[in-house]
Amino acid sequence: MTETTLYTELPTQRSTAFDPPAELGLLRERRPIARMKFPDGHLGWLVTSYELAREVHADRRFSSRSELQHSPRTVGGQSVGKRPPAKPGMFIAMDAPHHTKYRKLLTGQFTVRRMNQLMPRIERIVADHLAAMRAAGSPSDLVANFALPVPSLVICELLGVPYEERETFQTDTAKALSLNSSFEDIMAAFERLEEFVLRLARRKHVEPGDDMLTGLIATGELTDEEVANMGLLLLIAGHETTANMLGIGTLLLLQRPDQLAALRADPSLVDNAVEELMRYLSILQFGTLRTALEDVEIGGVVVGAGESVSISVAAANRDPARFERPDEFDVHRSAAGHIGFGHGVHQCLGQQLARIEMRVGFSALFREFPDLRLAVPAEEVRMRTDMAIYGVHELPVEFS
Repeated sequence: MTETTLYTELPTQRSTAFDPPAELGLLRERRPIARMKFPDGHLGWLVTSYELAREVHADRRFSSRSELQHSPRTVGGQSVGKRPPAKPGMFIAMDAPHHTKYRKLLTGQFTVRRMNQLMPRIERIVADHLAAMRAAGSPSDLVANFALPVPSLVICELLGVPYEERETFQTDTAKALSLNSSFEDIMAAFERLEEFVLRLARRKHVEPGDDMLTGLIATGELTDEEVANMGLLLLIAGHETTANMLGIGTLLLLQRPDQLAALRADPSLVDNAVEELMRYLSILQFGTLRTALEDVEIGGVVVGAGESVSISVAAANRDPARFERPDEFDVHRSAAGHIGFGHGVHQCLGQQLARIEMRVGFSALFREFPDLRLAVPAEEVRMRTDMAIYGVHELPVEFS
C-alpha cells in the first residue's frame, strides 16, 4: 500500500454477519491512519487502530461540530459535505463550551439514584415481556416481542414520553436511520421527530412528571427547543442501540453454544458478556467523525486543518495490539476499555442504563428460556446492513 492510495469510500461490506469489513483489518495492520476520499470529493483520513481512535476522540483539536464535517458515506443516495450548524440542544454535534453546558445539565439527570430506582422497574418490564412471549407461544420474533419494546418502554418512562405513542417515534427513527431512505425522507423524518418531542416538552410545563424532560425544564436554563432536541437525542439513542444489541447479541450467543453454555453455567459472567458483546459487535456501522481545527500530527502523519477523520470503532475494537485474539468472542474476557460507547468528552451518557438493560435482559432471557433456539437457518436472518446501526431486523426463535 503506497502513500498515495485513496479509498474512494469507507469499507462497508462485512466479512460475515458478526465481523467488520476485512479491509479495515488490513488497513489497521499496514496504515492505521490512511488517506481516504470521501463521497463528496473531500480528502480526509480513516483511523482503524485502537490507540489512534482513542487519541483522536480525546484530542480537543478535533471537532465534533456538524458544520465542519464531511460524511464518509452517502446519505439517502446523496453525497453530503458540510452540514448546517447543530440546532440548540443537539450537543453531540457541538464542542465546548456549548457541549459542556448541555452535557453537564444532562449528567445531573443520569443520577445514581435514578439508575437505582430504574433497576427493579427494568426487571419488571423484562419479566412481563418474557411472560407475554411465552404466553403467545413458539415461534416468536424476539425483536418485535422483546428486544425492541423493552428499551423503548424504559426510555419512554425515563424521558416521560407516553409509551402508547411509541410507534410514532419508532417509525420515523427507522426512516431516519435507513440507508435506503431518500435524503428528503430522512430530513422529513427528523423534522417530525423534532416536532413530536417539542410538543411533549411544552406539555411538561402544565403536566410535569418525575422524568428527565421535566427535570431539564426545571433547571430554568433551557428553552423548550433545547429541551426537545436533547430529549430527541436520548430517545433515539436510548431505544435503537440497546434494542439492536439485545437482538444481534442473542443471535451471536445462539451461534456460539459453548459461550452460551458458559454464561448459563455461571450467570455472574453476564457483566463480562455485555462488555464483550459491545466490543465484538460494534454496531455503530460507520464509526464516528471528527474534523481537525488546526494541523495535527498523529500516527506519523499531519492531519491538515479542516480535514475530516473517520474513526472505525469496529476496527479499533478488534485491534490485536489491545485485545488478545480479538476476532474471537469470549465471555470470560475482560473487555474493559473497549470504545463501543465512545471515548473522551463525547462518551455515551446513557452507557450505564444500557448496561443495566442488557445485563437484566440477557440474564432473564436465557434463564426463562433454557432451550431457546433459532426458528430459521441462521443465514435466513435479515441483518441490518441497510441501517446506520447494525443488528437484525427480525429474530425468529423457538422454545418449548
